Amino acid sequence: MTKTSPRADTAYQALRRAIIEHALTPGTKLPEDEIGSHFGMSRTLVRATLARLQSEGLVGTKPRRSATVAKPTLKEAKEVFAMRLALEREAVRLVGENWKPEFGAILDGNIREEEAAAAAGDASVSIRLAGEFHITLASLTDNTLLRRFLGELVSRCSLILAVYRRPHSSDCAINEHREIVDALRRRDAARAIALMEAHVGSVAHRALIFENAAAELELSAILSKYAGAVVARGAAVDIRSAKPKARK
Repeated sequence: MTKTSPRADTAYQALRRAIIEHALTPGTKLPEDEIGSHFGMSRTLVRATLARLQSEGLVGTKPRRSATVAKPTLKEAKEVFAMRLALEREAVRLVGENWKPEFGAILDGNIREEEAAAAAGDASVSIRLAGEFHITLASLTDNTLLRRFLGELVSRCSLILAVYRRPHSSDCAINEHREIVDALRRRDAARAIALMEAHVGSVAHRALIFENAAAELELSAILSKYAGAVVARGAAVDIRSAKPKARK
């Protein structure tokens, strides 16, 4: 397996989080030169980073044009939610079959973070944390492929919510997550699966009806915010300490 450059990993994580939190909205241009300058990366590394995001369905590219944040069609959105629902059912089933008390503590931790973001009125972080609850649940199955594929689908759903959505209370999602965990604690897998189906269905309903106009944002300012958050968590090196090597 090829080792990822620390700078490329910082850029990947910053861009991915900015997209999931809707700071970079669908259709936003992602110029290679601006990203390379910001992170001190060569054009080759920038293209590798964008290709990584493209493989997850978060970025779209066209020949001789700047990459952009992907903008799913309504057909693609429906397909994503249909596949996500199938994997969410399986994740709940597996977790229910192998339930351990520590699973509850892990999921409760996710819910507390969601509650803190909601209390702070931080809608963008609430969106990301709501998705992370599902990714955490999938990780408890100890099935690497299920965790990977469901993680990608959850990320794509975030893009879909940026394009097709209507306003809703984050309290609803938090309560739904809590009910799922409570059912798992009671070893009531059938109830947990039914709750998950209803929960994902309600998210799909919100996502697939109303269009949401994307606001134009300044790329450099967004990259600074999200790269700083990644570095603060010790995920990468100081991106300002070096410049990309000149191309020959």
